[in-house]
Amino acid sequence: MINRRTALPLLASPLLLTGCGGSGGEAGHRTPPTRPAPATGTTSQAEQSPRGIPGLGPTRTAAIPERCTQAVVATGRGPNSAQCTVVLHQRTADGWQPGPSWPAHNALHGWSSHHMLGDLRSPLGVYTLSDAGGLLPDPGSRLPYHESSGFRSPGTGFEGEPLDGCFDYVIAIDYNRRPGTSPLDWTRPLGPKRGGGVWLHVDHGGPTHGCVSVAKAHMKDLLRTLDPARHPVVAMGYADWLAV
Repeated sequence: MINRRTALPLLASPLLLTGCGGSGGEAGHRTPPTRPAPATGTTSQAEQSPRGIPGLGPTRTAAIPERCTQAVVATGRGPNSAQCTVVLHQRTADGWQPGPSWPAHNALHGWSSHHMLGDLRSPLGVYTLSDAGGLLPDPGSRLPYHESSGFRSPGTGFEGEPLDGCFDYVIAIDYNRRPGTSPLDWTRPLGPKRGGGVWLHVDHGGPTHGCVSVAKAHMKDLLRTLDPARHPVVAMGYADWLAV
């Protein structure tokens, strides 16, 4: 069993943090999750339905802890593609139920099984989701939310698109970070060369440095739905890798 304070490293490569994680910023404030949790699906193995998550093979499915009842799946088009789709799956008594499919971006050069700082690839893997934040005030996040001006994102992306607003809302992916801290925390347990600051964040219309990005409305949906009591994770990678 993997505890929510630890990233799930199964076959996950270090994630690139240069353009998706910020460099620290000011302290800001954290909002604890005080809202009531929605009714949870079953978590005991005996009660689980055989209906699994579409697209996930036995190896990736086994990386999801039994107690997890919310899984964000980011499915890339190919190992070198920067385009993917994101679906939030929630486990109920009838098995895993998918939500809508959202268009998304991942890193410029696709995916990596051994992420290194600056490789412009997103790390393959299954990771816990513990903390959130953003430049804008808390929109109703169930995850602890850290508001800070450190989430400003000046400049342009790889296709010349403005980056302004892409960190309005973020959810930290627990790759090479210390769970239970702001997404801006710069602690790197695997060392700085392995990258970090890999987030789910607002899409800016082009590839990322290593993060996964979806539309602003979808980020707000995730923030309002992902519940620490349900031990959410993200499973991310290209389709053939996820199917193993």
